[in-house]
Amino acid sequence: MTDADDLRRRTAELLAAHPPAITGRLEFLRARFDAGLAWVHFPRGLGGLDAPRSLQAVVDAELEAAGAPGNDPGRIGIGLGMAAPTILRFGADEQKQRFLRPLWTGEEVWCQLFSEPGAGSDLAALATRAVREDGGEAGSGGDWIVDGQKVWTSSAHLARWAILIARTDPGVPKHRGISYFVCDMTDPGVEVRPLRQITGEAEFNEVFLTGVRIPDAHRLGAVGEGWKVAQTTLMNERVAIGGARMPREGGMIGVAAADWRARPELRTHDLHQRLLKLWVEAEVARLTGERLRQQMTKGQPGPEGSGMKLAFARLAQEISGWEVEFLAEDGLTYDDWTMRRPDGVDFTGREAGYRYLRAKGNSIEGGTSEVLLNIVAERVLGLPPEPRTDKDVAWKDLPR
Repeated sequence: MTDADDLRRRTAELLAAHPPAITGRLEFLRARFDAGLAWVHFPRGLGGLDAPRSLQAVVDAELEAAGAPGNDPGRIGIGLGMAAPTILRFGADEQKQRFLRPLWTGEEVWCQLFSEPGAGSDLAALATRAVREDGGEAGSGGDWIVDGQKVWTSSAHLARWAILIARTDPGVPKHRGISYFVCDMTDPGVEVRPLRQITGEAEFNEVFLTGVRIPDAHRLGAVGEGWKVAQTTLMNERVAIGGARMPREGGMIGVAAADWRARPELRTHDLHQRLLKLWVEAEVARLTGERLRQQMTKGQPGPEGSGMKLAFARLAQEISGWEVEFLAEDGLTYDDWTMRRPDGVDFTGREAGYRYLRAKGNSIEGGTSEVLLNIVAERVLGLPPEPRTDKDVAWKDLPR
């Protein structure tokens, strides 16, 4: 049985064998993965020790105190939060061995090829096609030929791999004819173009897939069951976005509180009352996220993660709006409008204008707030579902 004391002992052994001060960053991260201290709740041999997820904090604290390097989760968040749990649940043993170690160490960046110009909120309506070469039968191996367009793809310009859903059977209702693949972003036929956002940067991309060849060995889950696999990705994505661990008064509310303390000349009674309300709501969200992570120690995240992502988006927009209003003309400054392609999102290290603009995307990315409200209503509160007239209609017969 792996407990906290055992993890401290293992961490001490790792640090003794690979002192961070004289060990290269990648070498240390690989050694940490091989020692089972990457994500302790993962199986042995895959970076973990089959330990409770809650004990990860013990390892992280010991390594932080020793000055050990991290794996830059802001840069590889899609791999860590979405691809990894999906591969772990649906991948074959060979896929787990091939993909998880370089994913965790950050040697290989991942992106997510889900949304399309005509399939965002209604993701199951996606039109990207994957056709088995020569019409082979399922299970016969061979390659899939993929054609289509994806959009709003974070990190596609950095990625080596992508998790991809594509339509493999247009003759059945839209949720049933989808399969799930791992796509090599360096393969011929993959074209990545930047999408400049309201912030002036191109953190997102659009991705064109033209005759991209994907081996059947890179399929996750059964043919036609990609929607089921994608649900694991999406549930984990919402927890990753909305349920990240942070200290009290961390994140955006911490920046807003620091502004309040540093600029007494800008204070008003109304702004004070609103900041207090936001502070309390942020703390409630933080504690609720902690409770959600504890529930996850018993299994996969459920629809409750949609509620966390909803709260995160609303709070991010309200807090960043409060900050711009509080700082008056200083809140309208923006350091650099140069077209850039950043590695990630920086909600606390940039100026108020950036936070205000970037937060607008929080209610769209990872499932729009409208979609998430439906999920909470139907799957958490048990309310009657919305009428869905296309539920039993073949995808090829749907109007477009």
